[in-house]
Amino acid sequence: MEKNLIVILGPTASGKTSLAVRLACDMNGEIISADSRQVYRGMDIGTGKDLSEYERDNRTIPHHLINVIDPEEEFNLFQFKRRFTQSFLDISGRKKWPILVGGTGLYLESVILNYRLKTIDTDEHLRERLAGLDMDGLIALYLSFSGNIPHNKTDTTDRQRLIRAIEILSHSGDASDGIDQVPFPEISPAVIGVRWERSELRQRITRRLRDRIDTGLIDEVKRLRTQGLSWERLDTFGLEYRYVALYLQGKLTEEEMFRTLETRIHQFAKRQETWFRRMERKGVYIHWINGHDYGEITRYLKEVL
Repeated sequence: MEKNLIVILGPTASGKTSLAVRLACDMNGEIISADSRQVYRGMDIGTGKDLSEYERDNRTIPHHLINVIDPEEEFNLFQFKRRFTQSFLDISGRKKWPILVGGTGLYLESVILNYRLKTIDTDEHLRERLAGLDMDGLIALYLSFSGNIPHNKTDTTDRQRLIRAIEILSHSGDASDGIDQVPFPEISPAVIGVRWERSELRQRITRRLRDRIDTGLIDEVKRLRTQGLSWERLDTFGLEYRYVALYLQGKLTEEEMFRTLETRIHQFAKRQETWFRRMERKGVYIHWINGHDYGEITRYLKEVL
């Protein structure tokens, strides 16, 4: 089957979005975001949602699945796949290239491996049995279902989300099982991965974190709080929102906030790379490029498209 989707993936701070925008400009393409937090309106600095990145050669590159819901709402894999399908069919129908870009492994994998998803109703009997387990017991059960890799970090920090995740996994066995409730087109992706030497990626992460704080990350979290988001809800967004919220509550100093957040983002990048390696073990071919080697991207795509 001829390739009909380009995927650009990589860990946080790898520069994948700028590469994807350049490619979209050159190939008459449009961007579909695979980022679990950029879907939320008003969460811009902390998610790296720099819309100016989509401006190139005096035009705006169309982008999808960014700023689609409010932060009070929940967004999940089922909604992502449904919205991805709508965007993919729309872009392809206009004879343009859909380019999926992001670092949320589960979202990327659901498209590349064509996960079949089904809606799962609340299971009161299961919830009664889970009620007697503490968090450690719930986490152990969840990891036994998910192959020891959390689909979403907040699934293991919030009891309600953890129980819901177990509920879904216990009825589906795997995210790829079940009756597909989302009509999904045949996908033949060309998958490109962006990687850096470990030391360089760490430097990029630290520089970007400083930039985000300097350009108003703390004020952004203050604004979200003023608009009514609870501390608990901010915590579920993880990383920047979790630790800036702790700083604003007086539980961390500004220096502690920065150092802890820096460490957690480095750890997050490693988990993303682990997920990508897991995808490769499942049979996904990822053509890796080093840094910003745009020439290698174009060379590879000329070979496979």
